[in-house]
Amino acid sequence: QVQLVESGGGLVQPGGSLRLSCEASVFTLEYYSIGWFRQAPGKEREGVSCISSSDSTAHYADSVKGRFTISRDNAKKMVFLQMNNLKPEDTAVYYCAIDRSDCRKVDIVSWGQGTQVTVSS
Repeated sequence: QVQLVESGGGLVQPGGSLRLSCEASVFTLEYYSIGWFRQAPGKEREGVSCISSSDSTAHYADSVKGRFTISRDNAKKMVFLQMNNLKPEDTAVYYCAIDRSDCRKVDIVSWGQGTQVTVSS
């Protein structure tokens, strides 16, 4: 069974940066599209970004375009989310998961346990 483990969350001031990591226990990460999602208190979980398995195309929610960058290192079985110019509204628990629909967000499996990101002064 595939397992994903997130890390890198924390407390940061508005305008600051964090880099989230998602480590996968899979034989070949390149076969999988990996998405980042977040859930703020009292809100539904939303898709933030996704990187496809086929050609590493990156997808972003409008709210994070230009500030977040997703990348992958298949050799290390890692997916990263670089978050710059963070805003208080980015505060949430961030999860990575496998998107079996190649970033169409209709077949999400193997959720990680999440990592807390708090943006506050």
